[in-house]
Amino acid sequence: MPSIFSYQSAEVDWCEGNFERSAVIAEYYNTISNVSFFVLSPALLYLNRQYCQHRAMPLYFISGLLILVGIFSTYFHMTLSYVGQLLDELSILWALAVAYSFWYPQVYFPKFIKTRRHFYWLTGITTVISTLMSFVKPTLNAYALNCIAFHLLYLTWRELKKCNDKRVHRMAAVMVMWWVLAITSWISDRWLCWLWQAINFPYFHSFWHVLIALSLLYCCPLVIYFDVNYEMPSFKPKLEYWPSDSWPVVVPYVTLEEPHKQC
Repeated sequence: MPSIFSYQSAEVDWCEGNFERSAVIAEYYNTISNVSFFVLSPALLYLNRQYCQHRAMPLYFISGLLILVGIFSTYFHMTLSYVGQLLDELSILWALAVAYSFWYPQVYFPKFIKTRRHFYWLTGITTVISTLMSFVKPTLNAYALNCIAFHLLYLTWRELKKCNDKRVHRMAAVMVMWWVLAITSWISDRWLCWLWQAINFPYFHSFWHVLIALSLLYCCPLVIYFDVNYEMPSFKPKLEYWPSDSWPVVVPYVTLEEPHKQC
């Protein structure tokens, strides 16, 4: 029986051919595409630094966990080991759990949850149970994690109904566009591998890494915008674009203004 740390001991193997471009890297492009997470985290911290000055913990935690996602995903695709697979999936679960803990609006709390501290406990217990369950059928973990996106899209829709800022709506639309492209790439690599191998282009999972990072680059400022409205009522969030509004390709971020006005 192979060790859980052994190369190719994972229960999942993606479409890209193994060890075709390196003797030590199982899936070469799936491995190097994780550089997008190492760019994403410092970009979020730098661009949204004004938010961090007033409410540092959420974004620092999330950015740190996104770095871990990149590290563990790199390790997994480099080795295709069982441990790498679980670390890759669990780091995503933990990042989502922390994001929910800090950023989930209190107006949506279940009725039996009265405070943010109680919600921390609920999220923590749910995360521990989910972590233990991930060992039961690891091949299903990725599908379960992707399903969480539908709840996030639903929350985004609820918040956009309260907001008349066209820039926010435009940012949400771009976020959804990147997510649709990302999830399409993920599903294509998983279900249509025979087709991509037939035309010698089995690289859609590497596209997933880049596209989901781009989606998060828009998602996090959107969540920060709504978080300022809920948790920092003395400020008005304002959506800005880097490097400037006139550029055809821009990166959104949030600045804070006073006094606060309802969106």
